[in-house]
Amino acid sequence: MASTTTKPSPLSSSVSKPTPLPLTHKTPPSLSPKTLPKPSFSLKTSSLSRTHRASSFTLRSKNPISEFFPANKQNPDGDFIDYDDDDKPREECGVVGIYGDPEASRLCYLALHALQHRGQEGAGIVCVQDDVLQSITGVGLVSEVFNQTKLDQLPGDLAIGHVRYSTAGASMLKNVQPFVAGYRFGSVGVAHNGNLVNYRALRAKLEDTGSIFNTSSDTEVVLHLIAISKHRPFLLRIVDACEQLEGAYSMVFVTKDKLVAVRDPHGFRPLVMGRRSNGSVVFASETCALDLIEATYEREVFPGEVVVVDKEGVQSLCLMSHPQPKQCIFEHIYFALPNSVVFGRSVYESRRAFGEILATEAPVDCDVVIAVPDSGVVAALGYAAKAGVAFQQGLIRSHYVGRTFIEPSQKIRDFGVKLKLSPVRAVLEGKRVVVVDDSIVRGTTSSKIVRLLKEAGAKEVHMRIASPPIIGSCYYGVDTPSSEELISNRMSVEEIREFIGSDSLAFLPIAKLEKMLGNQSPNFCYACFSGKYPVEPREVKVKKVGDFVDDGLNGSFESIGGGWVQANQTQKEEKDKEFEGSVL
Repeated sequence: MASTTTKPSPLSSSVSKPTPLPLTHKTPPSLSPKTLPKPSFSLKTSSLSRTHRASSFTLRSKNPISEFFPANKQNPDGDFIDYDDDDKPREECGVVGIYGDPEASRLCYLALHALQHRGQEGAGIVCVQDDVLQSITGVGLVSEVFNQTKLDQLPGDLAIGHVRYSTAGASMLKNVQPFVAGYRFGSVGVAHNGNLVNYRALRAKLEDTGSIFNTSSDTEVVLHLIAISKHRPFLLRIVDACEQLEGAYSMVFVTKDKLVAVRDPHGFRPLVMGRRSNGSVVFASETCALDLIEATYEREVFPGEVVVVDKEGVQSLCLMSHPQPKQCIFEHIYFALPNSVVFGRSVYESRRAFGEILATEAPVDCDVVIAVPDSGVVAALGYAAKAGVAFQQGLIRSHYVGRTFIEPSQKIRDFGVKLKLSPVRAVLEGKRVVVVDDSIVRGTTSSKIVRLLKEAGAKEVHMRIASPPIIGSCYYGVDTPSSEELISNRMSVEEIREFIGSDSLAFLPIAKLEKMLGNQSPNFCYACFSGKYPVEPREVKVKKVGDFVDDGLNGSFESIGGGWVQANQTQKEEKDKEFEGSVL
């Protein structure tokens, strides 16, 4: 493992200012276990070093499986329904970290606004003032958790932030990140995007040695591992902890004087680095957060990399030898905002290309092309341009409805969809309509949309889906249903067409998707489309995606059995001996 450091320049910030790396970084460089690729800023060898232990440095990056919970559940009083039936995969969180700016907490607040699409259930910020970590977290949107008074309580030039999506039940305040913990050498805060597959084994081992947990979050395990590490420097404590983690993680840590960013060896979840004009360093899940706070994008945090920022400058280490990167393709299909650059590619350009491929591979005579807003819009623009047919706004999305709504006593069909999407009859009536959506998961929402369009007068409805059919659950940090619930895993394309009621249906061919990605294609994970996982889960059960909600104190693992899904027993048996004794 190599370590390198930059000395600060005489700026108002204590961090050196490198030459920005080009925005169009195409292929993530290959990292060896002992050598970090040279960044554009000059690096100097640090005295911090560590013996490379190949056996423990090798991670099997695995992530939990998840099941969707049924939408439209009625509460005990029978008055409210949860209309949130988008029937889409969910990204569970976004992170941000800022070093060297006197308004760090306010910039964190704005960056979390830009990342709000990655989690709407809870938000939090931890800042450092006079060597003390101060934290404010809350349930709800960023704008609901923070106000001027609360931000005034978070002074300092060093901060991290987090937005969270809960996959089960109501979000509890104790599960909202960032988490802060004290140990014998000080305090540390952490914000985590991803999920740890070996959380259950790690937690059991830690509890056997006396550790006490306050939450049901896998992120808390990381703090315990840091606290019990035998290494003195904080950086090596993080490395020591990460050697024991299996799964997807993009994390930011904060101590009294350091900001640390870490990405798992497969690079499942995105994490980027940028810099403001005053020299302050920013880490975020997406570049759209950098844009809002006027930070210049420099580069990704590479898979398996640890980046440390302190008064000495920027230090970059290779955490461990890593295999072929397996970046989540759904970031480009659905999760990320179109104005972001994710994994070195423009999300907007990717989605437009998906639409163009659909128009070439699955043409149909039509009068108008529309999108299912908002995630289907860019692909629909690409389809319309390639097909030479006008794109129009045939569905209007309401952005002003909340989580629940009072339904009238006389039941309205497709109530949840109608609350969110309103058809434009002037665009649809008597027309042959192509409607472009990003994905089909269960098919329930698609059938309602088709019915909505035909009731508004559409003569024909042709569905075009800007992703391949989803046939497998995600292990790597995405909230998807179990395989049994995925409609493409149970039906052929023709059977799905009949189920949703469209006149035709076509998906993005996976071969064309891979061809479009070119030499970057092997760097992406397609497990949800192919059923071939880069790494299978080892444990008999793996934790649900997201932080499973219980009271964090009462009950055993079995008592929250709904939060666990059966994993591959064969894989478990094959890897038991390999894993035995490697934890702790």
